[in-house]
Amino acid sequence: MLSSAVEHGGLSNLLDDQFSIDDIGIFKADPATYKMVTDKYAITPQEVAFQSSNRWDIAGATAFGFSCNWINRSNQPDEYLDLTPKHRLSDLNGLLD
Repeated sequence: MLSSAVEHGGLSNLLDDQFSIDDIGIFKADPATYKMVTDKYAITPQEVAFQSSNRWDIAGATAFGFSCNWINRSNQPDEYLDLTPKHRLSDLNGLLD
C-alpha cells in the first residue's frame, strides 16, 4: 500500500527508501518507529529532516530528536506546544526554499 501511494503521488524519484511500521509491528509515535531510519543509515536523529502533516507524528519525531517540518495544510491549532517543529509550512513547496 505504501509503495503504491508513493508511486501514485509521483514521489518515487524523490525518495531513497520507504519505511513502514508493518516491518516492526509497533505503531507511531513509539521511538522504535523513528529508530528504523537512524539504524538503517547509521546516523543520529539530528541528521534527519522529517516531514509530516500529522501533528502527533511531528511531536513523536521531535521527541526522538529529528529536525521536523510540520506541513499544516489546513491551519490546524498546535496541540503539542512542548514539542515544537523546526518549521511550520502550509504545503510541500516550502521544503524547496
